[in-house]
Amino acid sequence: MKMKQTVLPGLFFLLVVGIIARLIASVVPSVNYLIAAIVLGLVIGNVWGIPNWARSGVGTHKLWLKVGIVVMGAGMALDRVITAGSTVLLLVVTTVVMTIGVIELLARFVFPIHQKTGSLLAAGSSICGVSAVIAIAESISVRESRIAYAAATVLLFDAVTLFVYPIIGHALGLSDTVFGIWAGLTMFSTGPVTAAGFAFSEAAGQWALIVKLTRNSFIGLVAITYSVYYAGRVNADAASSVYQAWSFLWSTFPKFILGFLGMVLVANIGILSDSQITSLENMSNWAFLIAFVGLGLEIKLDEFRSIGYRPVLVVLIGMGIVATTMLLLVRTLF
Repeated sequence: MKMKQTVLPGLFFLLVVGIIARLIASVVPSVNYLIAAIVLGLVIGNVWGIPNWARSGVGTHKLWLKVGIVVMGAGMALDRVITAGSTVLLLVVTTVVMTIGVIELLARFVFPIHQKTGSLLAAGSSICGVSAVIAIAESISVRESRIAYAAATVLLFDAVTLFVYPIIGHALGLSDTVFGIWAGLTMFSTGPVTAAGFAFSEAAGQWALIVKLTRNSFIGLVAITYSVYYAGRVNADAASSVYQAWSFLWSTFPKFILGFLGMVLVANIGILSDSQITSLENMSNWAFLIAFVGLGLEIKLDEFRSIGYRPVLVVLIGMGIVATTMLLLVRTLF
């Protein structure tokens, strides 16, 4: 009972701030409510700080991030991946692999930053924005400050591309199909992709959503790949046997990823009704809202300044290379 009394006030605090963020997003044009949640949390955390009575509840935001990721699996429609066709699927795979490769190379050799920070930026840029940052962070055990900066960097580009992409699309005279596929391939988070797509046209929005959902379906695979990579490197010296290596790998493996993959399977074999899937998607949205308020509250601007500008440059140059390449390919193919 004592635990509930210490955690519930903080959860209520997160919920209230989250609702205020949604209200702000509803009245300010083109502002994503998750971006508003992090920004509002950041302002509160840096101007007034986290109240002592709310700290325990705010500290649960990682749990809500995991819940959001698992439940998000209910919205991963595998039939849409098939409907998109083999050409689009190949473009998605190419984009994911190319983005991870370019961001990792830039982060390690051109603008050297902490290796795991580079991996978070690569995941967020290649799959589904902040959701991928969190998923990979849980896979490779990253400090909170690095997660916060990677998430903030990704959200910065979400906010910019939401406005810039439609302008570029109209300036270049892109067709609805080309713009939708391009936006779905190269923008980061699902909300901004959908908003930019439908801002361009109805058909572009549909294409953007289909392609983006296809990209989102790779979150589990990428998380597992990063988990194996980093766990394998640790085991190279620490493990004295194959058994110890596999034991270490399993102990560091993010179990919630299995929950995500299980939810995808359950949602796509017809066990859940449309209304149940919708309810789960709403639950995921609320879980992310609460989690992102908590993430924002724990972002310290002083730590931002100490990290510097390099992560932003890494993503800016990496996105420029990938977006330009994929636009040329999409225009050629479609």
